[in-house]
Amino acid sequence: MRRLAYFFGAAAAGGAAMYFVVYLYRWQWQRAVLCGVVLLVVEVLLLGLVLVGRLARVEDRMRDYDLRQRELTERQRDVLARLRQRQRSEDAPRATRFRWLEEPAERTYVFVPVLMVTGVLLSGMAWLVQRVAASTSRPAERKLAGRLAVLAAPDPSAGLDLDDVPPPAGPRTRARTARLVVAGVLGTALLGGLIVGLADLTQTRHEREDASAATSVLVRIDVRDAGMTPERRALAARQLWEGCRDSTSVALNRATLGDLGEGLFAGVVRPALTEHDRLRLRGCLEDTALERAHLTVVGMGDTEAYDN
Repeated sequence: MRRLAYFFGAAAAGGAAMYFVVYLYRWQWQRAVLCGVVLLVVEVLLLGLVLVGRLARVEDRMRDYDLRQRELTERQRDVLARLRQRQRSEDAPRATRFRWLEEPAERTYVFVPVLMVTGVLLSGMAWLVQRVAASTSRPAERKLAGRLAVLAAPDPSAGLDLDDVPPPAGPRTRARTARLVVAGVLGTALLGGLIVGLADLTQTRHEREDASAATSVLVRIDVRDAGMTPERRALAARQLWEGCRDSTSVALNRATLGDLGEGLFAGVVRPALTEHDRLRLRGCLEDTALERAHLTVVGMGDTEAYDN
């Protein structure tokens, strides 16, 4: 489902971006602004989908981390219990360390009193050393248990399979770094080429004047209101025409528009328009600038100069 949303979002963003460039080239600013808004909305939607997916993955990782921490704590407690149990088992035989005292009483030796006093002193010293070691070795045992818990095998009762554990991520290789660098350079070059190309196509440049006397324009107006009278249709056409008179590099001071009937209108522009000004005038006339009315340029041509 998420991949399907990504696919439709990417398709909508690509279409909006393509028409945004096309409308900029045609000098149709209203449509370009609309496509730009749609592109921004789709990008925000895609960004929201990506953020939601990242947050979901972060939650899954936090849940797995908590599970691993609990398992690690259980292993640490298990290892600590084993260490303490082993220590108690090693300390148990100390009660029968002086076995010569258990021999029969009729066997006496000359050095027995000296040996007994020496044994008492050594036992006291050993008891003192043992107490000091026992009181200072608990943090070390806990630290050792924490280090060994990572190496300890999982609990068989938990049913954890080692094949299901994902391997750790490897280091970034040189090939991957090179691919990222190449992709970044290509993306930057494409973006720069797009910006330079749009700037070259939409800039107003000085062109050679046309030798013709005037330029004739034939337009057709379409309205959505079926009850609109011919007078209102002609008024809408003249409003669109007057709004585009200053869209060219040369002000159209002498530009008339006549009604031919059946929604057709003819205009004469003096002086004659250049190719770039024709593109700008066509884009302005065909742009959506008036409610429930659309103007279509049927034809545009030059009128040769002639003597009266």
